[in-house]
Amino acid sequence: MLPKRWLRERERDPYHRLAKREGYRSRAAYKLLQAAEKNKVLRRGDVVVDLGAAPGGWTQAARTIVGEEGYVLAVDIKPMQPFGFPNVKTMIADISDPKTLDRIMECLPKNLDVLLSDASPNLSGVWEVDHARQIDLAAASLAMAVKSLRSGGNFFVKVFHGDLLKGFIDEVKKNFESVKIVKPMASRSKSSEIYILAKSFRLAYAS
Repeated sequence: MLPKRWLRERERDPYHRLAKREGYRSRAAYKLLQAAEKNKVLRRGDVVVDLGAAPGGWTQAARTIVGEEGYVLAVDIKPMQPFGFPNVKTMIADISDPKTLDRIMECLPKNLDVLLSDASPNLSGVWEVDHARQIDLAAASLAMAVKSLRSGGNFFVKVFHGDLLKGFIDEVKKNFESVKIVKPMASRSKSSEIYILAKSFRLAYAS
C-alpha cells in the first residue's frame, strides 16, 4: 500500500493534476515537453524510440511533437496499454538484452532520429547502488543510440548525480557534437535525477 503522505503530495503536485486534465499517463510527460521546447530535442516527423517507456507519458509527449508524420516506438520490460495511434507502437523488451536492439530496428519505418531513455532501476534505498544501476541503464541506452541513430541524431537520457556521472558524460561526448545537462522544471527540485542531452550524433566516430 502506498504511504498516505506520498499520495497527498502527489495529489497536490501541479504536474500530476495537469497530466490528469490533459490526458497524459504520467507527470513525466512534461519533463520531455519542456526539454523539447527549450532544446529542440524532437521535431515534427521524427522517428523516435522511447526506452523505459511505461506507463507511457514520454511516449505520448513524443507523439504530440512528432505528429502524424512521425513514429514512436515505446519499449519497456513491463506491458503498456495501446496508445490508439497507428504511428505509435509498443514492445515488451529488456534494454540490457543484446537481442533487443535487433527487434527495435526491425520495427522502425526508417532511420532513427531520436533515442529517449527515462529508464529507472528498482530503487534499493542505498544511494551508491541505485546510482550505479542507473548509470548501467544509461550506458545500455547509449550503446543502443550509438548503434542505431542516424548521423546527426539526438539522444536524451536520465541519470542520477554521483561519482560515476562524469565518466558516463565523457563517453557520450565521444559520439556527439553537443552534450549538456538538462533539468526540466517538471523534474522535482529535491530529486537527484538530471538528463543528459546529446545532439548531432557523429556517425563517423561511433565507437
